[in-house]
Amino acid sequence: MAKKDKVSETPATALLRQHGVDFTEHPYDYLEHGGAQHSAQVLGMDPFSVVKTLIMQDQDAKPLVVLMHGNRKVSTKNLARQLGLKSVEPCAPEVANRHSGYLVGGTSPFATRRHMPVYIEETILELPRICINGGRRGYLVGIAPQVCMQLLNAKVVNCALAE
Repeated sequence: MAKKDKVSETPATALLRQHGVDFTEHPYDYLEHGGAQHSAQVLGMDPFSVVKTLIMQDQDAKPLVVLMHGNRKVSTKNLARQLGLKSVEPCAPEVANRHSGYLVGGTSPFATRRHMPVYIEETILELPRICINGGRRGYLVGIAPQVCMQLLNAKVVNCALAE
């Protein structure tokens, strides 16, 4: 069901190549509102290892990025408490697009338009490899999760809720 094997360069893949990151490409047929669960199913992957990139904002509308397992939700209360904020909520899609420079459904944490702090769910780092959006709808890249720590200076959080 995957489309073609090679996808044209995105800002995210350009950044990964620039830093010598070993990654695999996983194109698939994008489904509007399908999310990480759909991509995992189409690609035959465990949704726990497919990581979604969520653009959120604090009480002052300052954006931040949360990396979460494809089959988990973010407890915004727990996240806000851990970050010392009053509240955290998802950005509206058009606002998320503006902050990231990517379309919702194709948001990569790499090479975002605006520099934003990145937070990664603790258990993602225990996985040997993850698939994360490569900067285009219907396109994931497989990387070691530690790449997120190295290139994004991600901070570890514990805010996952079962879906």
